[in-house]
Amino acid sequence: MEQIMNSLRLPTDKNIRYLLVILCGILVTLGAISGQVFFSLDNLQSMSSQMPLLGLLALAMAVCMLTGGINLSIIATTNACGLVMASIITMAPDNGTMLVIALLGGLVVAVVIGLLNGALIAYVGVSPILATLGMMTLINGLNVLMSGGSVISGFPNALLVIGNGSFLGVPMPLVLFVIFAILLWALLEYTSLGRTIYLMGSNEKATRFSGINTQKATLYVYIISSMLCWVAAIVMMAKFNSAKAGYGESYLLTAILASVLGGINPDGGFGRIIGIGLALIVLQTLESGLNLLGVSSYLTMALWGGILILFIFLQKNKS
Repeated sequence: MEQIMNSLRLPTDKNIRYLLVILCGILVTLGAISGQVFFSLDNLQSMSSQMPLLGLLALAMAVCMLTGGINLSIIATTNACGLVMASIITMAPDNGTMLVIALLGGLVVAVVIGLLNGALIAYVGVSPILATLGMMTLINGLNVLMSGGSVISGFPNALLVIGNGSFLGVPMPLVLFVIFAILLWALLEYTSLGRTIYLMGSNEKATRFSGINTQKATLYVYIISSMLCWVAAIVMMAKFNSAKAGYGESYLLTAILASVLGGINPDGGFGRIIGIGLALIVLQTLESGLNLLGVSSYLTMALWGGILILFIFLQKNKS
């Protein structure tokens, strides 16, 4: 495997090299089986409009995992932001000012949830998995209480275009994902907070003893994670023209899968945004191709897991 990748002169990052080889294998196989149907413009546009929602959630998960933490409340946070925004918008669907207020309201909800998660972890000392699990349970209960478990729908076209429109032929959700992926990449690569995030993931105690305020950095990390959930909520609302407490529950484990497959170390300290992007393409390509072939979605999930196991095996075998 390594000799093949060296002969192809693929990037030096081992995770990216493996992902590129796996992606090429999937594309060749699907192209041979489905012919030109898979590579048709309609299918490619469908793929590019489906991937961004999972992508935004994967970014929200990844930024926490880089510190050695995790955020199990990303779906609950996304639905909470969506329900708050939907409730405000439906008071006056055609009022532009109300739309702006709704978006700001969703952002406030995201920041508050991020602050609570970060405070529990950084100042109270609760482990990330327990803090965010508890927050997830709390928010899910509040979401059902707030909405009564029903769907809130009926949004203005100014919002719906985000989920269904396009910019220069590129679906708007994909444009949003690329913008926020670049912003997160720039933050991680070129800011002191980004360097602190990687240092915390490598050795949190050493980072703290070196004089860096790791508690403050943890707060920022979970606020950023929640803000990405807010963007995901906007995309979800615009795509489905509705908001509900139970939307997107299957995305939680898939977001973790995409992050790990993208090269994010679950123990923290290592991972790149470009790896997550490639992992998302691999997962979406496999799902779309199998859907075209009429393969059960359950088998798709099994194959996703198989790819992750293969990926981990290749990494461990090389090390």
